[in-house]
Amino acid sequence: QLENVKCFKYLGSLLTDDGRCTSENKSRIAMAKAAFSKKKNLFTSKLDLNLRKKLVKCYIWSIALYGAETWTLRAVDQKHLESFEMWCWRRMEKISWTDYVRNEEVLIRVSEQRNILHEIRKRKANWIGHVLRRNCLLKEAIEGKIDGRIEVTRRRGRRRKKMLDDLGDRRGYCHLKEKALDRIKWRNCFERDCGPVVLTDY
Repeated sequence: QLENVKCFKYLGSLLTDDGRCTSENKSRIAMAKAAFSKKKNLFTSKLDLNLRKKLVKCYIWSIALYGAETWTLRAVDQKHLESFEMWCWRRMEKISWTDYVRNEEVLIRVSEQRNILHEIRKRKANWIGHVLRRNCLLKEAIEGKIDGRIEVTRRRGRRRKKMLDDLGDRRGYCHLKEKALDRIKWRNCFERDCGPVVLTDY
């Protein structure tokens, strides 16, 4: 018996009928926060700061960013992820929101920059580069076009963002594909530093 549903879970990811990743994003963040709470004594212990940061990125971020290479992030999704990143550092340093400590001060205390969105971009680059270097069904699905006449109606608002837009090149998809063929150059494009940190209040 078939049933129309608004969302369902497949291979650990939450898929919705609108094709957006907002629900999956919120679900992953909630799971990561729950995992942090279970091991709170470890992350807030007197262990070396660098060791605790590595544990957070290995254990907590891995839960939050599961399947992130396939996400199409809108501005609101990016805001949720950056808020989660600051939440991790604040909890790790036992900084309450009632202490009125600004984000830049928290980042200085943990010797970090905003890095979670850059990590997602690197994962996307690694995955899509692997796909573009192979002749496979997934590549055909990305590049494929539907034959026949399609009625196109203009929708209100800006064009919907696609997954490849995060890695897009102004010279077009063909140039992006050409760069991906050289594995070393492609990896170096996304291994550089995140650049200046954009600081906003928590």
